[in-house]
Amino acid sequence: MSTFSIGETDFLRDGRPHQIISGAIHYFRVHPDQWRDRIRKARLMGLNTIETYVAWNAHEPRRGEWDATGWNDLGLFLDLVSAEGMDAIVRPGPYICAEWHNGGLPTWLAADEDTLRTSDPDYLADVTGYLRRVYDIVAPRQIQHGGPVVLVQIENEYGAYGSDAVYLEELVRVTKDSGITVPLTTVDQPVDRMLIDGSLAGLHRTGSFGSRVPERLAALRRHQATGPLMCSEFWDGWFDWWGGIHHTTGVAATADDLDALLSAGASVNIYMFHGGTNFGLTNGANHKGRYLPLVTSYDYDAPLDEAGDPTEKYYALRDVIAKHAPVPDELPEPGVPAPSFTVPLRHTGAWTDGRTSVAPSSSAERPATFDELGHLSALVRYDVELPELSAPATLTVDDVRDLAWVSVDGRNVGTLARTRHDHTVSIPPGRTLSILVEDQGRVNYGDRLGEEKGLIGVPLLDGEPLHGWRSTPLDVAAIADVIAAGDFEMSAEQDARATGSAWIGEFDLPSETDLFLDTASWGKGYAFVNGFFLGRYWRNGPQRTMYVPWPTTRKGANRVVVLELEHLRDAHARFVPGLALGDHEE
Repeated sequence: MSTFSIGETDFLRDGRPHQIISGAIHYFRVHPDQWRDRIRKARLMGLNTIETYVAWNAHEPRRGEWDATGWNDLGLFLDLVSAEGMDAIVRPGPYICAEWHNGGLPTWLAADEDTLRTSDPDYLADVTGYLRRVYDIVAPRQIQHGGPVVLVQIENEYGAYGSDAVYLEELVRVTKDSGITVPLTTVDQPVDRMLIDGSLAGLHRTGSFGSRVPERLAALRRHQATGPLMCSEFWDGWFDWWGGIHHTTGVAATADDLDALLSAGASVNIYMFHGGTNFGLTNGANHKGRYLPLVTSYDYDAPLDEAGDPTEKYYALRDVIAKHAPVPDELPEPGVPAPSFTVPLRHTGAWTDGRTSVAPSSSAERPATFDELGHLSALVRYDVELPELSAPATLTVDDVRDLAWVSVDGRNVGTLARTRHDHTVSIPPGRTLSILVEDQGRVNYGDRLGEEKGLIGVPLLDGEPLHGWRSTPLDVAAIADVIAAGDFEMSAEQDARATGSAWIGEFDLPSETDLFLDTASWGKGYAFVNGFFLGRYWRNGPQRTMYVPWPTTRKGANRVVVLELEHLRDAHARFVPGLALGDHEE
């Protein structure tokens, strides 16, 4: 039986000093058939440990509907780590940030900022149920039971959010009562107040940073007087948002900082080793005075790129690790270009008019939010009858979350964007006002966790409230399935240039293979291959390709479905040799 503990100066594995050299892989961002490959490549870089968050809202998107299979099979992921001869660190939150929608918290939790991440009894009751389910998976896979798990983290950078010691104590109690006996850690940025508020006596403090190593380790040591120092989030890259640049970090600088950490005897978890993809609608959002939704790719400029191929950074960090620990002689296979080809797309009709909704509409005096509708997909269409107008009027909304297309009697009249702080648009005379609202991604940190989506409040027309709204949820994945099945045809009056157009194309492959779908000539929308939801695309950039994992493709016939919200400049699906994530600055 192996053991893992914390000594006066070091982590102790079977009683001997041990330096953790870990890398982050989020199982929920990687196709399960590719987990083994990514873990193996981590070992070949010289890592001895894999770290992962656990995303509560991936496992339980609706209250009581717990799922730990398929993409959510945390147990299998940990077993694959063990099979590769590596250790594991598990960070179950319940809050994880991770640039993941709503920071990993399910939307059905209370949205009141005064209750989330506190010792509020109702919130703690939900958290307790969640953690017990996670620990049912983790506890038997601890190192003393022959499994890979050597550390479990309590909460996540809590010192940047709150200071509720009772809350942390309850998390520790539930964790220990659930049979977790490996050491418990916390992580915070190396700022005195955060390190104080984000932990408790008896928990091992670690830091999150990506540079200025001596200074950050010194700050950490002020609050962790004994035991090993650890940077449990060594930021080797960064994330991207729509309308920004593709963020990268210098390879040499990252290698030098890793060398400084390991030379100081510190343990490390590289965040990220392999970022993966925000498939479907799982991207989070920034909000530091301006709402900025994050892109579909979570490449993170990591040692393994979004498609799982080793980069220049992979080999540079491998060379650094080799100075401090044994590294296998074997190298991973380099990436190879994917097939390049073009597929014509045929127009199958408009899809945002509500005809394809699989959920009933709600009628009320004001627009219903996504949350009130229990809607987990990206769009809600709002319709209301207009009073008789003799001239254009001004529509005013309290808040739109997050992007809205406004039309009158089917004619587009403008957009309202949260990123632009829009609140008004001019409305011409007509019978029916329609507002299609997109949830572009939930903010993943701070006091905006759990905020409602949709049209907020009662819209006004020239200062007078508009009542009698019909709110229709649109499930984009379900709509794509209907279109792929051929159950939806364009009517004669529909125009292929209209907003909200659906497109479909077929192509053959000689075998399963990774693909890269070029979206540069499209507007904004969602793409699917063989029913698999690749995610969002947007001409706003920086991302220009969507990664198609090989397990989602087929030998022989394949199908691509595109749900365009604006306009396609070119009615073709172009597949290109590799990633195009946008212009970047280091």
